[in-house]
Amino acid sequence: MSKPLTPAKVQAALGSLPGWSFKRNALVKTFTFGTFREAFSFMGRVSFDAEALDHHPDWTNVYNRVAIRLNTHDAGGKVTAKDVALAQRIQKISWVG
Repeated sequence: MSKPLTPAKVQAALGSLPGWSFKRNALVKTFTFGTFREAFSFMGRVSFDAEALDHHPDWTNVYNRVAIRLNTHDAGGKVTAKDVALAQRIQKISWVG
């Protein structure tokens, strides 16, 4: 079982995650791309990293937007180091911010 991060540790992690925020026990960010194809290709690329970490995002795609919400189910729906690690990888993948 994963251990939830303290609120202070979550806030510290957000310092290295531009555009991400902490809402309702999750790390969240919406990425806006130029086209649906760009948004969908971003999701495809993120899926490889999510699978490698065995940690899968809660996300939605509407046209050119991808909204991502990260928390860990086996930690009671709280943010853990796994969420921060995936957010960092997602941030490196993104070409829109």
